Amino acid sequence: MTREITCLHKYIIATSPRKTKKVYAIPNKKMNRSFSPLLLSHPFILFFFFSTFHGVVTGSTLIQKTCNVSAKTDPNLPSGFCVTSLQAAPASECASLRGLGMISMRLAGDNATDTRCYITRLLKNPTLNPFARGCLVDCLDLYSDAIPDLAEAMKSYRAGRFDDANIQVSAVMDAASTCEDGFKERRGLVSPLTKRNNDLFKLSAITLSIMNLLP
Repeated sequence: MTREITCLHKYIIATSPRKTKKVYAIPNKKMNRSFSPLLLSHPFILFFFFSTFHGVVTGSTLIQKTCNVSAKTDPNLPSGFCVTSLQAAPASECASLRGLGMISMRLAGDNATDTRCYITRLLKNPTLNPFARGCLVDCLDLYSDAIPDLAEAMKSYRAGRFDDANIQVSAVMDAASTCEDGFKERRGLVSPLTKRNNDLFKLSAITLSIMNLLP
């Protein structure tokens, strides 16, 4: 019973009602969204990026260079994860830089949808620890919001409203962090969602990094 109260209190603080803009209040030190200002504060990196991509560049070369630049500006985004994720997506070999941003959002959406289903299955376990159940209920709510947030982000991205897309994708990153943080409140409790949360966070980070690279 204590767990549900704690999680509910945390969730009310962390998010506002669904029809207003969400703001997640619990940051994750290990998943710190630090690349956006860092990228903007490195003009030489941007100059190198745009001078390198003068003309039309697609395929593996674009993916590798994009991921290398993103990884240099965000310590939480391994280049290998970025490259593997984008290369595994259909049509990524012929995508432009802007196309890779859309692909990364689709990958994040697939992750969020699959994770929501996975949480639902976990909650059907009658022997689940009450504390863990409370965390999973919170995560279910967070992922239920993340899915439409990503859908809205894709609409904003297609329309060139990158500021709106940035806010929407950032909310998804914070949802993954908040979900993972809930399990850390009980010593010895292992989160069953760590990889999924980390993957969603990093896929969202790829999107934000690409948006910062767009001319």
